[in-house]
Amino acid sequence: MYKNAAEFIQKRIGVRPTVGLILGSGLGDVVDTIEDPIFIDYKDIPGFPKTTVPGHKGRFAVGRCQGKEIIAAQGRFHYYEGYDMEQVVLPVRTMKILGVQTLIITNSAGGINPDFSPGDLMVIRDHINMSGVNPLRGRNMDDLGPRFPDMTYAYDPDLRRLVMDTAKEMGLKVREGVYAMMPGPSYETPAEIRMLQRLGADAVGMSTVPEVIAAVHAGVKVVGISCITNMAAGLLDKPLTHEEVIETAGQAARDFARLLLGFIAKM
Repeated sequence: MYKNAAEFIQKRIGVRPTVGLILGSGLGDVVDTIEDPIFIDYKDIPGFPKTTVPGHKGRFAVGRCQGKEIIAAQGRFHYYEGYDMEQVVLPVRTMKILGVQTLIITNSAGGINPDFSPGDLMVIRDHINMSGVNPLRGRNMDDLGPRFPDMTYAYDPDLRRLVMDTAKEMGLKVREGVYAMMPGPSYETPAEIRMLQRLGADAVGMSTVPEVIAAVHAGVKVVGISCITNMAAGLLDKPLTHEEVIETAGQAARDFARLLLGFIAKM
């Protein structure tokens, strides 16, 4: 599927992007910084499913950004939408075939670390996969990568440092921490959040981890950034809503875009 999808996209764009970007809930407007973008809807790409989550437009935007050829995914596919893992990581594998060497993955996440606040940005240092699934299960795709890829440096240390240095130069306060993935779509219970705290997680969400695994398997360097859109269940005395996630992400989008632009320029 990913080879057919890449061939379809390549005919439409005529360039080989080297930087990939996956935009989480409420963060899709970052593509406004791409020069003369070419938009390709997922529904038009052979083998691609469609996004069903508010805040995900469901399309690629391809163009130049800070002197780099970039392909940005406005929205992703989630395991909780009913898709299998092969579909969830389809955009990542398609980007690899198109020429992407570095992938910037973003998401909206719930804050577990009590020192965090809604609106904070967090560079992902490592992750905990609590979804119970792995996108590499089954026959290995030898043309993409090895059967048993190492995940010690899944989030490239040099890229992480570059993001942190860029944020410091801009005067932006950026955290660093561990991201935990739960399968969703229900938000976590307070007991589950206490468990994740004990496991060392700083933030929690319902995406990202499968995409990172697929990217690392394919030899793509990864850097991940979370927008903390709410505090996780039990940390504040109020229920969680997706509307809050979208609203907070929108408020943080300006700083998020500044950081991404500065980082891409330094790559």
